[in-house]
This record gives sequence, C-alpha cells and structure tokens, in this order.
Amino acid sequence: MSHPRHALDDLIIHPVRFSIVATLAAADTVEFRSLRDLVEVNDSTLSKQVSTLEQAGYVAVRKGYVGKRPRTWLSLTPRGRRVFQDHVAALRAIVGDNGAGP
Repeated sequence: MSHPRHALDDLIIHPVRFSIVATLAAADTVEFRSLRDLVEVNDSTLSKQVSTLEQAGYVAVRKGYVGKRPRTWLSLTPRGRRVFQDHVAALRAIVGDNGAGP
C-alpha cells in the first residue's frame, strides 16, 4: 500500500490555491472580490491563482455585470470538487483521521 501523500494534488497543495478551492467547495458561486477578501490576497495574486486552477479545469469563471459594473463569479467544476474531496481525504489519511470527528 502506498503512502496517502501520493494522492495529494500538486496544484492545490499550494496554500493560496488550497484556500481558494476550499472556499469555493463551501459555496455554489463566489464573487471575485468576496473570495479575495476571504482568502486575504490581493487582486493580482487571486487572478493568477484562479487562472492556474481554471486552466487545470478545477474552477469555472463567469463574467458579467451588476448594473454597469463588471463582476466575476467563480465556482468549482465537478472535476475541481472531486479533486478537492480526494485531496482532503488524503490529508485525513495522513493524519490518521477517518473523517468521523474527535
């Protein structure tokens, strides 16, 4: 049997990307500015990390307007959600937690 660390996803092992995916996993859609504030990064950092996740097929980006103001909404794709769940399961296996709680 192989060590559970081999099941960790190389893209979302990065702390900012992990935070982005974890935040998106808890919601259907999150507006860019809200995500930026929740993850506590600047616009440039969030944009770069979201682009990486979007290219991997983990995050969907939808652009639109609220009134005349441009907005960007982000959500996990089914693939992104599955990768996140597998990554969290691997983390739990590493720490010996079967997900049953304390």
